[in-house]
Amino acid sequence: MADLGGRIRRAFIGSFTAAGGPGIVTAAVDPDSGALTPLSSLNGLPDPSWLALSATGDTLYAVSETADGAVAAYHVTGDVPEAAGPPVAIDGSGPTHLAVFDGHVLTANYGSGSVTAIPVRADGGLARIASGVLHHTGSGPHTRRQQGPHAHQVQPDPSGRWAVSVDLGTDSVRVCALRDGVPLLHREHALRPGSGPRHLAFHPNGSYAYVVNELTPTVTVCRWDALDGSLKPLAEASVLPGAPEGDAYPSGIAVAPDGRFVWTATRGEDVLSVFAVEGEGDALRLTATVPCAGHWPRALTVSPSGTVLYVANERSGDITWFTIDPTTGHPHPTGTLPIPAASCVILG
Repeated sequence: MADLGGRIRRAFIGSFTAAGGPGIVTAAVDPDSGALTPLSSLNGLPDPSWLALSATGDTLYAVSETADGAVAAYHVTGDVPEAAGPPVAIDGSGPTHLAVFDGHVLTANYGSGSVTAIPVRADGGLARIASGVLHHTGSGPHTRRQQGPHAHQVQPDPSGRWAVSVDLGTDSVRVCALRDGVPLLHREHALRPGSGPRHLAFHPNGSYAYVVNELTPTVTVCRWDALDGSLKPLAEASVLPGAPEGDAYPSGIAVAPDGRFVWTATRGEDVLSVFAVEGEGDALRLTATVPCAGHWPRALTVSPSGTVLYVANERSGDITWFTIDPTTGHPHPTGTLPIPAASCVILG
């Protein structure tokens, strides 16, 4: 028995429709095992690759990862999402991530290297136009992947005071705040040149953050100060026990709700890495790598109880889930749901 805890009843799965994905899939979550059973699919938005829920859990937001770029809102009080209005342009391209922050939906736009803010209406729907865009600048030493900025993720910090955006193209993490709906840069923090930071996850104590790097198979451990919105890199930990045998592109990262473990996914190697969190959160120790039970793991999600880990495997087209050993943090495969071109899974 996994015992998910809380009131988790459903999962929402994003996919790439251009690669044959079904769009947004809603699935029931077994409260004991964490197993997923599909309830519906919605194929009205091109390439809804990343999803996020409102704080109340009754509105779902999805990016459309296309050249034009858009974001859409859906009411999810039933088993089939209902559109809360037409998709809204992001004034950017290739959005890969989004989050709810300070009464707005923020999108990280990989193609245009920017962060867009769109106001959220009282009913959970979106305003018709964006209220502001923060344009990233800079580049990195990787001649093919870092010719310019590529914002890959944006999310609130645990205090709710700041939004942080992770930029693969500039090897940096930006901290911003909203003023009159416009995202304004507060600080930019440099990581190691050529590391290619992709996603960031916070420790539950709110004092540390872990950045998974796509261009080098590592995680950067950082100290986070919410009072002044500053991030200080402390160390890097490899996600693999030795040199990669072939392609190795880290993607997703998740932190246990109790802060004892960190998990990452690496595409190409197709493994999940398990880290023990040491000290107060200022160090990671690699303890195991296990097969992801699919091909090209793109995103990770851990249940609120920390007992089940979900993996979206893009190229094998499935969501796999693992029961987590409470002592070691090692994941053990327990089930699979076929979802062509799966890109992310969230719980709500």
